Amino acid sequence: MDKNHKHNPIWGKIGKGAGALSLVLAAALTLFPLGGEDAFAAVSAQIDSINVSKTDSGEIVRPESTRLIPLGHTTGIKLFSEGAMVVGFAPVDASSQSSPAEKAGLRLGDLIIKVNETPVDSNESMAQAVENSQGEELTIHFKRGEEEKTLQVKPVKDEASGAYRIGAFVRDSLAGIGTITFVDPENGAFGALGHGVADQDTGELMPIGGGSLMPSQVAGVEKGEVGSPGELVGEYDLNHDQGVLYQNTHSGIYGKITDSSLYEGRQALETSPRSQVKEGKAQIIANVEGDHVSYYDVEILKVYPDDEDESNRNMMIQVTDKELLRKTGGIVQGMSGSPIVQNGKLIGAVTHVLVNDPTRGYGIFIENMLDTAYSLQ
Repeated sequence: MDKNHKHNPIWGKIGKGAGALSLVLAAALTLFPLGGEDAFAAVSAQIDSINVSKTDSGEIVRPESTRLIPLGHTTGIKLFSEGAMVVGFAPVDASSQSSPAEKAGLRLGDLIIKVNETPVDSNESMAQAVENSQGEELTIHFKRGEEEKTLQVKPVKDEASGAYRIGAFVRDSLAGIGTITFVDPENGAFGALGHGVADQDTGELMPIGGGSLMPSQVAGVEKGEVGSPGELVGEYDLNHDQGVLYQNTHSGIYGKITDSSLYEGRQALETSPRSQVKEGKAQIIANVEGDHVSYYDVEILKVYPDDEDESNRNMMIQVTDKELLRKTGGIVQGMSGSPIVQNGKLIGAVTHVLVNDPTRGYGIFIENMLDTAYSLQ
């Protein structure tokens, strides 16, 4: 087993169905490793495992207020898997023709939770369990979707390193930038992104065993152009957390903000049900410059019937604000979760950008995000 899979596990992925080649999640496509000497570090283009302790999420809180703060501020996000997700396979050495793990029946996206009787909670614990086998057959306990399964695999000794491996690349964590959509001023419950965090290699929603938010600010913007989505470039305080994550879902990520200074003094708004969302003028709240959050004009071009399969593409929006177009070219990656406001009410969040026209994208109804937040287990 190789614990370090040196791909760029970006969050964004191409949309499915019609127009798939022109649709990208407006999440961060630039990820960063955690660690190093600089406590306040700029984003780099690669991530490996996150070698920091998981944050205890404590008791789950859900939105309770009738009025929520539409935040629109970017945040650094650390997300930890429940176990170790299989993201690739390879022969152990030049003499091998196949991966022992793949031959035994493991598939991309499987979540390894235990090796023999040893729980797997990180890449390192997975690697150690395989090494401890000294070549003896292992029982791998894993989840495939909601179903738990087991299989047997015999590790092979890598002659170059002398270590035992099963020929599977695994990932235990992801990190990146996104935007917080709302926070309940009474208890700090928040929702962000408006879509789930998927593993880039497998396309599977990352099942999380915890995670946290980090203070951030926008250091720069790569403007979106036709055929090339732009992105926010962020800076993060790697030594501090400002919130905990509970759940990664198809309609966003949810948790509790523990640093109330992030939203103190901000105005709370009523939320609007989907039935009141109309075509026409609206605004988005976005953080595209430093620590500053602003309202920008958009037009809601179309409101779609709520469809379970497309639950985070409920409306199409177009950026009309000249200042935002000058700064970003439209919707860029990192703006996922930017609140959408219409007639003084919070109605949704930005989720996608159209690559062939970065002035346009999709949004999710706030009602769909709140339905998920209320049902957190």
